[in-house]
Amino acid sequence: VQLQASGGGWVQAGGSLRLSCVASGRTFSSYVMGWFRQAPGKERKFVGEINRNGDSTWYTDSVKGRFTISRDNAKNTMYLQMNSLKPEDTAVYYCAAGRHTYGSSGPYNSWGQGTQVTVSS
Repeated sequence: VQLQASGGGWVQAGGSLRLSCVASGRTFSSYVMGWFRQAPGKERKFVGEINRNGDSTWYTDSVKGRFTISRDNAKNTMYLQMNSLKPEDTAVYYCAAGRHTYGSSGPYNSWGQGTQVTVSS
């Protein structure tokens, strides 16, 4: 599956952004989908993931209550709604697809190209 992430940009602290990830192909619903982020000079880190039918999600502690992942299998699209953004959320955000067991945060097999999110204080 090929993935295309979009929706990044610049926002002030406390603001919101919604990222999208569009997948190619007809097997989108067979993948667990996830979001990762990589801040400058740091390793890529898991943000959260959503199960195949979209009725369950889980997140890393730092974004719980602020970020929401959703998906629309009819549109081959996953979303990341980010609210109450903080400067420490500044990173390149990547979407990913995997065939692993949901809840294990990986391994992911396919990655999007990344979209930059910058949060100013």
